[in-house]
Amino acid sequence: MNLYDWTSLWVSSLLTLMIFSFLYKDNPFYKFAEHLFVGVSAAYWMVTAFWNTLMPNMIGKIHPPTLLPFSPQLATAPAEPIFWIPLIFGLLLLSRLIPGLEYLSRWSIALIVGWTAGTNMMRYMQSDFVGQIYNTMRPLIVVTDGRLAGLETMSNVVLVIGVLCGLVYFFFSKEHTGAFGGAARVGIWFLMVTFGAAFGYTVMARISLLIGRLEHLGGWFARGFTLPSG
Repeated sequence: MNLYDWTSLWVSSLLTLMIFSFLYKDNPFYKFAEHLFVGVSAAYWMVTAFWNTLMPNMIGKIHPPTLLPFSPQLATAPAEPIFWIPLIFGLLLLSRLIPGLEYLSRWSIALIVGWTAGTNMMRYMQSDFVGQIYNTMRPLIVVTDGRLAGLETMSNVVLVIGVLCGLVYFFFSKEHTGAFGGAARVGIWFLMVTFGAAFGYTVMARISLLIGRLEHLGGWFARGFTLPSG
């Protein structure tokens, strides 16, 4: 193991132990590791967004020769003056930092919110709303090769009942009493099972991250105390 690998192993392992120290109580070591992680992440994504998004999609469109050292193919493309518009609105966002000119940033915020809502509305309608309706419209009785498919039939029945009862629970224009209230209570059970499954999936994902860090610490104890070879 060379000096670089040895140093990386020690630094990453010590930072992992600093994060785990929060299990005991809040302490300066945990705060240092937390702030370092947030700062490095913010800096990394800022540089990545600048070179992978801002430079080719705006600066390169306004003045293509700027991209000559990085992408000679894009540097020969014709300039597109229309990209001055997003540049101006982007600069207006920074007016929030100038006392007395904060109101100018509202134009940029209004454009961002309106554009995002308008362009995403149809996509969400198709993927969430229409897609949910399409996936719920299933036959309650499934027959395959002339025989009743019991498992698939039961799955479809449970799905339709769960969706209908869930909708009944969110219908607040009628008091939840009698049969209507019973359907709403069934909807609550379906919602709780759904939330529980989502939470369990999240916990499993976090446990996998924990296992990865524990394996890393195991490698630290196995190799970290060995002096580098060069």
